Amino acid sequence: MYNSKIIGLGKYVPDNVVTNADLSTLMDTNDEWITERTGIKERRWVKDGSGDTTATMGTKAAKQAIERAGIDKNDIDFIIFATLSPDMYFPGPGVQVQHALDIKTVGALDVRNQCSGFVYAISVADNFIKTGMYKNILVIGSELHSHGLDKTTRGRGVSVIFGDGAGAAVLTREENNDKGILSTHLHSQGEHAEELVLVAPGMGKRWVNDILADNDPNDESYFPHMNGQFVFKNAVVRFSEVIMEGLAKNNLDKEAIDMLIPHQANLRIAQFIQKKFGLSNDQVFNNIQKYGNTTAASIPIALCEAWEESKIKEGDNVVLAAFGSGFTWGSVIIKW
Repeated sequence: MYNSKIIGLGKYVPDNVVTNADLSTLMDTNDEWITERTGIKERRWVKDGSGDTTATMGTKAAKQAIERAGIDKNDIDFIIFATLSPDMYFPGPGVQVQHALDIKTVGALDVRNQCSGFVYAISVADNFIKTGMYKNILVIGSELHSHGLDKTTRGRGVSVIFGDGAGAAVLTREENNDKGILSTHLHSQGEHAEELVLVAPGMGKRWVNDILADNDPNDESYFPHMNGQFVFKNAVVRFSEVIMEGLAKNNLDKEAIDMLIPHQANLRIAQFIQKKFGLSNDQVFNNIQKYGNTTAASIPIALCEAWEESKIKEGDNVVLAAFGSGFTWGSVIIKW
C-alpha cells in the first residue's frame, strides 16, 4: 500500500482588498470591534464584473499547483473540489475545472463540508492513492462568500468574517510509508447543524419557489447564520481533540509538531490552541488577518503561503486541522 504526498501547491485571491474601515461604511462596525473579536484586518472580496467565480479561482490555483508539481495536466487522474459556494446549485465546480484545464475525462468529486472541506477532500484523495486506484489527484478548496453575505448592520456578526479565495494541492504516490500523509481523522456531530447554517435554498425547508412566493425582504434564510459563541466553544475543544488523535495515531507528542496549519476561522481560536499546545509563533501559521475566513480555501491558501515562505521544510511534521459547520472537523498528519 502506498502513502500519498503533496508535490505541488497553489493559491489565488482576488485583487480587491476590503479593510475593516471599508466595512464601517456599509454597516455599524469598526476596526477595533472586528480585530478584537476575530483578528481580521482585511479580506478579499470579488468585484462585480471581474470574472472571478468559485470555479475560476479554483482553476487558477490548480494551474499553479500543477505547474509547481512538475507534471502535465493530463497526468491528473482525479479531481476533488471542496466548497460551500459553487457557481451553480448543480453541477458542482469539479467538472468546471476539468473542462477549464482541458484535462482528459477524469472523475470529478465535489465535497460539501464547509470549513473542514479541504481536510475531508485530502482524506478522500489520500485513500484513493493508498489503494492504488489513482496516482495523481488534484485537490481544490475555493470559496466566493462575498456575493452571498448580508452587508448591512443586521448581518455584521457574520459578514465581517468571510473572504474569497482559492487554494489547491497535487497529491501523488509515495512508496516510503514513513513520508507523506501519515493519517487523517474525520468527525461529525449533526445535532449542532443549525448553529452554523445557510437554510435556503434547500429542498427541506425553503426552496426557491418559497422564497419567490413569499417575496419577503426580511427573509434571512438565504444568508448565513452563526451562533458565534457556541461555535467558538466547540471549536477549541474539537481542534484539540482531533490534533491529539492524529499525534497519538503516529506515536508523536505535542513537541513533535513543526508546523500547525489551522483552518482560519478566527485568530482567537488559533491562539487558544497555540497556547494550549505550547507552540511558538514559528510553529503555527495564520493569515486570517489579511484574508478573513475563506472556509474550504483557508487551509490550502495558508499551507501554500507557509511553503512559499520556507516555513515548511523536508522532514517536518505538519498538522492540518479544521472545525466548522455541520458540525464537522478533522485533522491530517503529514511528514513533509
